[in-house]
This record gives sequence, C-alpha cells and structure tokens, in this order.
Amino acid sequence: MVGTAELAAMKRTAFVVNTARGGIVDETALYLALKEKTIAGAGVDPFVVEPAPPDTPLFELDNIIVSPHSAGVTEEAMYRMSYWAAKNVVDCFDGKLNPENVVNQEVLS
Repeated sequence: MVGTAELAAMKRTAFVVNTARGGIVDETALYLALKEKTIAGAGVDPFVVEPAPPDTPLFELDNIIVSPHSAGVTEEAMYRMSYWAAKNVVDCFDGKLNPENVVNQEVLS
C-alpha cells in the first residue's frame, strides 16, 4: 500500500507510522526514503518477517523508531484470546455461535 511512489509524494516533514501489518509499507522503499531524507522519520511495529532479523537495514537508521510487535503476548492478551476461543467452542456446542466469529461462513448452512 505504501511504496516508493507514495513515500516520494509525502512532504519531507512527514512521518510514516505502521502499527497494522508487516508488508503494508514496503520496507526497502521505506529504508531508501529514510536514508535519503525524503521523509522525516518512521515508526514501525510490524515487519514482514517477525521477529525482524538483527541485520534489518532499517535498524541502522536514526530517524526510525521500532517496537518488537509483542502486544499480543502480554498476560492479559493471552488470557483474553484463550477465554474467547474457549467461549466460542462452548457457544458452538450450545447452538449460540455468533456468525460474525466464523471465517468460513459456508459451514453454517
């Protein structure tokens, strides 16, 4: 979604922040834009490869902030994921399954 053309169209004072998914921002294009100062900086949580390898070129730059993309592994997040997964199984057997929680809707008919 954000590659060389999109980064080039941004102001030099722009900051790119990706907290969604790795690959939404082309990492090579972002590296070049940051290195050449086409944009001011970036904040990146997810990378295409998780965890990002230590030799990731973006790590060499001083105009980027990165985080380890680990919010989903907190104690609270693990509890909630486990709770809702178990609840969905029980709801299925009780005939109360919420169709919005089913990815492959065709199995419901």
